[in-house]
Amino acid sequence: MELIEQLAEAAVKQDHLRLRSLTQDLIYSKISINHLPPPQTKDLRLRALSASIAELLALQQGEQPPAWTKDIGALSEPFYLLKSAANMLRLRELCETQSPEPMRKRKLYAPPHFLQFA
Repeated sequence: MELIEQLAEAAVKQDHLRLRSLTQDLIYSKISINHLPPPQTKDLRLRALSASIAELLALQQGEQPPAWTKDIGALSEPFYLLKSAANMLRLRELCETQSPEPMRKRKLYAPPHFLQFA
């Protein structure tokens, strides 16, 4: 399984500790985000998350995203990356309106500073 799919799988499972750890490993490895290979899975949610995460990390690193991300569209149903957004109206609204653009355009909703590290 490609690294980008591992990141997406951690996000789907809402395993934020693993997602953060994998993201930091990727950033510190100095691998160019632009050179990440596309996901091999047929799972649409994993594909959308892979593309969104790759675009988000490229944006944060000042790089161009991988070309394959353009071919991956939005989900048919919204997916919230925080379980609590299902029950907390203000958090859900925050995620829907301020989720990073690479995620929001694919109906993936997270807090505004998702995967940003100091």
